[in-house]
Amino acid sequence: MSDTLSTAKTPSPAPPPSRPPSPSRSLVVARLRDLALVPAIIAVAIVGSIVNPVFLSSDNIVNVLQSMSEIAILVLAQTIVLITGKMDLSLESTFGLAPGIAAWLIVDPALTRGLGLGVLPDGWAIPVVLLVGALVGAFNGLLIVRFGLNGFIVTLGMLIILRGLLTGISGGQTFFALPGSMTYLGSASWFGAPASIWVSLLLFAAGIVVLGYTRAGRALYAIGGNADAARAAGIRTDRVLWIALVVASVLAALAGLLISGRLAAVPSAQGSGAIFQVFAAAVIGGVSLNGGRGTVFGAFTGVLLLFMIINVLTLAGVPAQWTNFLNGAVILVALVVSRITGGKAQT
Repeated sequence: MSDTLSTAKTPSPAPPPSRPPSPSRSLVVARLRDLALVPAIIAVAIVGSIVNPVFLSSDNIVNVLQSMSEIAILVLAQTIVLITGKMDLSLESTFGLAPGIAAWLIVDPALTRGLGLGVLPDGWAIPVVLLVGALVGAFNGLLIVRFGLNGFIVTLGMLIILRGLLTGISGGQTFFALPGSMTYLGSASWFGAPASIWVSLLLFAAGIVVLGYTRAGRALYAIGGNADAARAAGIRTDRVLWIALVVASVLAALAGLLISGRLAAVPSAQGSGAIFQVFAAAVIGGVSLNGGRGTVFGAFTGVLLLFMIINVLTLAGVPAQWTNFLNGAVILVALVVSRITGGKAQT
């Protein structure tokens, strides 16, 4: 009897505590998610080669990479902002205004075919372009961070203002006869490929390192995931957001310089509508509109897939007017897929 009671009172051993997933396993999962679009890229490449054998030729591959290089830098800029939980619609206008300001000051305000009547010498082209981008980003940061205004509305207003400013200084015309300092990066070749491709790849490589392996990158993700928790953890959220907006605008200005160099001109409508392609590429690349999720490599695969699809449609003879329809459809499909796979409502 006593043996029975003592046996009944003997506590059963507690189950071993559940162990959290190891960091290495989480890292593997993140890397696999980065490769999610690779099968789609391979499938599009196969379809493209069937549609037109020219698709896989070296000249066409270089053409795709060069045509996407400027927009890819815009996608990188938008990715940085989206990860923080914000968005910057004004990037497409900075894309046009920054080189437009430089051309206006250097070529000739009166558009007199580059007769040397500009205010600044040729060597100031790149510094002016980057400075304009930095000023736009700093002003966006002032309104969004310092005054606490809605980022979507602020950057939408800036998009309109900057577009109107470019139209005003150019008189609705195109700046041409650009100096060599403005055309070099967009027209030069490095190691047998256009310089714009190398610039884009180097910037994405830097973005992968910074966002994936540095304290600054972790701060961006922390702010996008939960700004209050990031602030409580000692992250200077206002400063990080401000820097992110400035860096994004500088990247947009640089992208505008590249395309201006490739075209040897700055049209008054440069960048108009580019924001649709930017969001399409970022979203299908797995960058969350809610912030805190997405990678630079994923964004790169997104823009690559988008431009590959556009190239296949072009080789198949599909009119270019259907491009906007494609971009919109891709955004909606990507949002639905992201909602299903992420299990989190998008607000």
